[in-house]
Amino acid sequence: MIVVADTSPLNYLVQVKVAHLLPSLYGRILIPPEVLSELQSIDAPEDVRGWAQLVPSWLEVEPPVFIDESLGLDRGEAAAIALAQQIQADRLLIDERNGREVAAALGLEVFGTLAVLKDAAIAGFLDLRTTLDEL
Repeated sequence: MIVVADTSPLNYLVQVKVAHLLPSLYGRILIPPEVLSELQSIDAPEDVRGWAQLVPSWLEVEPPVFIDESLGLDRGEAAAIALAQQIQADRLLIDERNGREVAAALGLEVFGTLAVLKDAAIAGFLDLRTTLDEL
């Protein structure tokens, strides 16, 4: 499976220390450079910035060829959608409602942080209640 991730889900997954489960759950994980920049931003939580400074080997950073600025989304969301379309990703990991609606309207299969946590719990990687409390 190929998954493209937006900033918010990665942010949350890093904070509850389960981001490393993504490749075990879904296979290939990609983000556009715009998402990496948001994760490294001074506005990001310190633990997220630190994680993003040393990008794990399983996380691929690939730029989309074209980003549709007319979608009315922030740069990271628009870039994630563009990359998911470009590589024909199986899923787009995105939490923001507007981004999810736009992506779904474009034919992308979307899922969010809570779906990842549920999948990880089903796979036996974590206790859902404990992780939700941490989140």
